[in-house]
Amino acid sequence: PILAKKELSNASSAPARCPTQALCQRQAGRASCISRKKLELRLITAWLLATAAALEPNCASNKEMSLFTKIIRKEIPSCKVGAGELWYAFLDINPRRAGHTLVVPVEEKQRLAELSAESRAALMEGVADAQRRLGKVFDTQDFTVVLHDGPLAGQEVPHVHIHVMPRTSGDGGRCAGMAAFP
Repeated sequence: PILAKKELSNASSAPARCPTQALCQRQAGRASCISRKKLELRLITAWLLATAAALEPNCASNKEMSLFTKIIRKEIPSCKVGAGELWYAFLDINPRRAGHTLVVPVEEKQRLAELSAESRAALMEGVADAQRRLGKVFDTQDFTVVLHDGPLAGQEVPHVHIHVMPRTSGDGGRCAGMAAFP
């Protein structure tokens, strides 16, 4: 044990083998220059991929399609309510009430402001179309329409989607809490 302490103290006072080794030892607790260089390469690679994805979202190499994109592409089944060239409406798998419909843009973005102006406009046309269709089925003109814009706002799937719920007399639709769920 005494010998081990002496060897450790000698090792820490040994001269640096490369110009950054002393810095490596101070910052990473005796990390070797090789491991620091590997870390630097990983950080640079991650930064480059993030930058490329930010500049051109389709450039992200490991970007996975959202659940809603898979539904739009019919890779996952859904109960279609309506569709347009730039939007798709289907019944929510976990409805808050009968007729609870999700209207999603074909363009896959997490936040409303990230959508193209054309997709935003088409999305609202999709909401109106879903309301017309649901209105006939539920004999109503009243709807709760909700958008959770980002995860901190309660968005569970990272793809813009608007909840459209038909309201009928006595169903609790006046409740502001229901309108702002979750």
